[in-house]
Amino acid sequence: MVFYINFQLCIFRLLFSVLLVGSITFAFAQEGGVVTGRVFNPTNNEGVPFANVAILGTDYGTVSDENGNYRIEGIVPGLYNIRASFVGFRSKTEFEVQVTRARPLQIDFALREDASDLNEVVVSAEFTRSEETPLSVRRLNSNEIERYPGGNRDISIVIQALPGVSSTAAFRNDIIIRGGAPSENRFFIDEIEVPVINHFATQGSSGGPVGILNVNLIKNVDVITGGFPANRMNSLSSFFEFELKEGRRDKAFTQLTVGASELTFSNEGPLGEKTTYLISARRSYLQLLFRVLGLPFLPTFNDFTVKTTTKFNDKTELTFLGVGATGSLR
Repeated sequence: MVFYINFQLCIFRLLFSVLLVGSITFAFAQEGGVVTGRVFNPTNNEGVPFANVAILGTDYGTVSDENGNYRIEGIVPGLYNIRASFVGFRSKTEFEVQVTRARPLQIDFALREDASDLNEVVVSAEFTRSEETPLSVRRLNSNEIERYPGGNRDISIVIQALPGVSSTAAFRNDIIIRGGAPSENRFFIDEIEVPVINHFATQGSSGGPVGILNVNLIKNVDVITGGFPANRMNSLSSFFEFELKEGRRDKAFTQLTVGASELTFSNEGPLGEKTTYLISARRSYLQLLFRVLGLPFLPTFNDFTVKTTTKFNDKTELTFLGVGATGSLR
């Protein structure tokens, strides 16, 4: 009888603890999303104080502090366009930004100085393209890549749906732009050229069945098919500019993702007051499925990406980038 009473008491305590934890989790989940970052002048990397940062179509907004830092809290999760502006600078908008409760969204705005005459009002359209590449430019962010139907979070598959782009077999990521060969495309990750961005690429081609880049680390991708800038004049068909995110400055964050063919581990956070890091590792699991089915080949691939950013001061920054991939068909 004593054992039965103690057992009931343990069950009661367990249920009470579960309800308490559930209430705390539910209360935490009701908190809105957070957008944080920095507004700065890319010419000298100095912060732009008192710049306006607004989420278009909503009442959310704030003003940057004396160092250019800003923070917007209590945002309802969803897709938004966020704009930063200040007098004497060109405004900049980040389109289709995904805000969630899972983690703060970090967006840095680089506002360039712009001389303007206050005696007249000039109305102009705003495009996500730079003066160096004014034509034939398409910018994609990570949200567009993830939402593309059947894209499997692979940038090469998403690019094949753009106007003027064709591909070869359905199981390969060969990109053909204006009739050029797949080997005529060039790829740059944070201004560093990489030969291919796909696993199992064949000689003379940059395509393959699956990409080597983790979408969780990509900030923007510029696809430029014409009007090449001076430092990219040896490109024949196109070149791709991948801009990776910087690691979180406040605390470490880990993300596990299960894709259609691979498992992905991502981790980011601060290494000190001036250094942030990003780490991504992926491994395929198709070989396990193919082994069960008794297929004669077992495609196995692994890839990793490492990035650290150290800001010594407003004008000096050191970035380390490592990208690697291995694969075998046996």
